[in-house]
Amino acid sequence: MCHARKPITARRLTLVTAVTAATVLLTAGPAFAHVEVESETAQALAEHVEISFDAEAESDTVGINKIRVVLPEGIAPADVAYGEGPKGWKFTSGEGGYTVEGAALKPGTNAEYSIVVKQLPDAKVLAFKTLQSYSDGRTDRWIELDENGENPAPVLKLKAAAPGAKPVSPSPSETEAQSPSATPDDKQSEPTAKPSSTDAKAAEDDGGLSAGAWVGIGAGILVLLAAALYLVRRGRTGSA
Repeated sequence: MCHARKPITARRLTLVTAVTAATVLLTAGPAFAHVEVESETAQALAEHVEISFDAEAESDTVGINKIRVVLPEGIAPADVAYGEGPKGWKFTSGEGGYTVEGAALKPGTNAEYSIVVKQLPDAKVLAFKTLQSYSDGRTDRWIELDENGENPAPVLKLKAAAPGAKPVSPSPSETEAQSPSATPDDKQSEPTAKPSSTDAKAAEDDGGLSAGAWVGIGAGILVLLAAALYLVRRGRTGSA
């Protein structure tokens, strides 16, 4: 009997290893795609700063056609200018942020673009909540402030302000935006200039999982079911 059990034990260990590996891949899946932000002059109170964004494509069948960004507190939409971006894409500014959109990019192609900010605020980090849309209507919501979350917002870390650096005079649009009905928290959580009801709903739903996460969960469930079926069948064969 001892000799008969060894092969079954080995097979079960192999199966457990495979299931564990699948679980690890499932957990890591949603982190593969995200939006990156960087700047060579990321310093508090720095002026005329170019900030680059790289929205990674999460689909191999449809292309990205719109990027909607909620500006962090301290940056007024009127103080943001378009730098470079995909050919033919247009930049539109609104009260809560801006939109960059155009013809859908080739499937699998990242949306890379840049903006120029008049002056960065006196802060340590800046979070640019992003709604990334595709030509089929799907929207990825990179809006979570927790960098370990399912859909983390791109965050730019700033160096301390240079000695003697001072804030420039605020633009008219920034003064108007600071009304009693629109608090900084409200502006940070969702766009006030809503291009569509779909974008507004996506910005409010922080707890939803992306399509990639649901696909990964389904694959993990199938692996576990297959493992259970395998053990049952092998158990019957061993008993026979």
